[in-house]
Amino acid sequence: MLELHQFRHSAFCEKVRLVLAYKRLPFNTLEVTPGVGQVELYRLSGQRQVPVLVDGAEVIADSTAIALYLEQQHPEPPLLPQDPAQRAQVLLLEDWADTALATGARLALLQAAALDSQLRDGLLPEATPSGLRSLLGALPGGVLSGVGQVLDASALQQLRHNLEQLNALLQAQPYVVGDQLSLADLAVMGQLSLIRFPETAGSALAGRGLPGLADDPSLEPLWRWRDALVRQLARP
Repeated sequence: MLELHQFRHSAFCEKVRLVLAYKRLPFNTLEVTPGVGQVELYRLSGQRQVPVLVDGAEVIADSTAIALYLEQQHPEPPLLPQDPAQRAQVLLLEDWADTALATGARLALLQAAALDSQLRDGLLPEATPSGLRSLLGALPGGVLSGVGQVLDASALQQLRHNLEQLNALLQAQPYVVGDQLSLADLAVMGQLSLIRFPETAGSALAGRGLPGLADDPSLEPLWRWRDALVRQLARP
């Protein structure tokens, strides 16, 4: 059985879970405990970051490396198009989602969490020690106001622009590239999970999101696209 070492609310772990669901591969998740769990992860994989996938004797770190490994081991259904030009587009857009889109989404989430104790609590890994959870939850928003300024107005505007362009693209076609779901879609969906949380995020976060983006009516088609694909991947 495949084992995915993860943080539940990591966009890159969500990307890998979506890949596994698309491939219809059974797997177990192991939630990494902050601190001590990352030491164990380092012993396993040589680094402290999630996701890490264990497949028998194989240990694969990094969401893209995991996706390409699974594509090689389980080529159907394919994550990458056969057409060389479309394949290049998929890989370029996956990299964009994992870098530019990921940076904007992560910083916007950090800004929102700095001001919202319930959001901070919901984002903590399930294995977070109760004492640390209580301490972080009790911090008033003003204490973290400096953290909340890490995303300046131009960066937030760029994130909004990126979401608007995705929204326009996905109203014109069913997938990010071509007429078949690909790794580009799953990478984008993973990052969107930090902006408006899907139902799979659990009761503490499901339906919540970043003010001004998740609740913007003009972006509603983008969330409907994401949620429809999540439901499609969840079907037996």
